[in-house]
Amino acid sequence: MASAGKLYMIPCPIGEGEAGHVLPTYNIEIMRGIDYFIVENVRTARRFLSRIGMGRPVSELSFAECNEHTRPEELAAIVAPLLEGRNAGFISEAGVPGVADPGAEVAALCHAKGVAVIPLVGPSSILLALMASGQNGQSFAFNGYLPVKPPQRAAALRSLERRALSEGQSQIFIEAPYRNVKLMEEMLNVLSPATRLTVAVDITALDEFILTLSVAEWRMRRLPDINKRPAIFIIGR
Repeated sequence: MASAGKLYMIPCPIGEGEAGHVLPTYNIEIMRGIDYFIVENVRTARRFLSRIGMGRPVSELSFAECNEHTRPEELAAIVAPLLEGRNAGFISEAGVPGVADPGAEVAALCHAKGVAVIPLVGPSSILLALMASGQNGQSFAFNGYLPVKPPQRAAALRSLERRALSEGQSQIFIEAPYRNVKLMEEMLNVLSPATRLTVAVDITALDEFILTLSVAEWRMRRLPDINKRPAIFIIGR
């Protein structure tokens, strides 16, 4: 029986810039040695692999999709090639897989089946935003998406603010890009004037914007263009 392959968790660029600007050469070497990729979206993954230069036609590679539409019973077939000794790479739409992106379920199944899971270095918008924010990097929490309905969203913001102020823990969250403006308006309406708020938009892209101000200061200035742009928000004290 062949020994199991390895699952490489492969980051990809967040923006549309050159992959070589944000990915180590080692990652590209690893990718060129893999012919089976588990991806959030095949079309996007093909485009990414074509950009880095695989040294062979992308049409010769095998792909399996794993995203929010993947059923739990489909995971066994996705992982099966690794159990036969084949290495695989997991690629999400942007940033790092398994963190606010698909991949955790496949990684968990690999652990259960004795398959090594190897994370590669690359851009995470969550950590990059925190790095540049000036907020507390010793204690922080990523909260994913907040509720969509305004009353529940306002309550969630107040809860995150209380934790940020009482514990000093930076509270990180995201929103669907087309709802960014509504979220920003809600934050400026709900949060206390002295609370520090970071807005980080299009991280690693040419038009990247990252700024931390108090809520009072945000209220006094023209707000940045965040409509339909990937953004990270951080509440802190």
